[in-house]
Amino acid sequence: MNLRLPDLSQPVEEVAAHLLGCLLSTQAEEGGVVVRLTEVEAYAGMADPASHAYRGPSRRNAVMFGPAGHLYVYHSYGMHWCVNVVTGQEGTASAVLLRAGEVIEGEELARARRGERTTARNLARGPGNLTQALGLTGEHYGVNLLGHGPVRLEPPRCAVGPVRHGPRVGVSRAADWPWRWWLEGEPSVSAYRKAVPRRKRLPVSE
Repeated sequence: MNLRLPDLSQPVEEVAAHLLGCLLSTQAEEGGVVVRLTEVEAYAGMADPASHAYRGPSRRNAVMFGPAGHLYVYHSYGMHWCVNVVTGQEGTASAVLLRAGEVIEGEELARARRGERTTARNLARGPGNLTQALGLTGEHYGVNLLGHGPVRLEPPRCAVGPVRHGPRVGVSRAADWPWRWWLEGEPSVSAYRKAVPRRKRLPVSE
């Protein structure tokens, strides 16, 4: 295996699988955390009904339309932050959601952020937990992951195991697209849950 970062300017579905095994590291005043990525999802911008950029540019998704290698951060359901790596050519607005990983450095700090009783398996299992373990928030929107800043994307340190792929998790549109990739046998991979369509509320009778 070639232990280098993938070319992030390539189409998102080609980049996503090659991010598995790569490292995302953060540095803060209280210390650093490094996560090895074990699960990701691809979103193809205006060509993808499930993407935040499907309806075009907005203040929220502006960074997705920029150059590859930057961080797209959004608040999910008002509860937690999720992080994405922007990919593809400028204007395509494609990005890879980082769904899960294994904390390989800074476990004590990650546990302080996640809760002292959190098991090693669950420290970065799920997109909100991964972001919390790394200490990422909306303040990291747009940061360059390929420079020498406090958030960095780094190549794998060793060969990764078999890669599997299947439907994305929790999306109601394009739910059958097999654009979720994960490392087989990794305990940190989140559980698959098919999206449940929201039921329309009936009008209240007088």
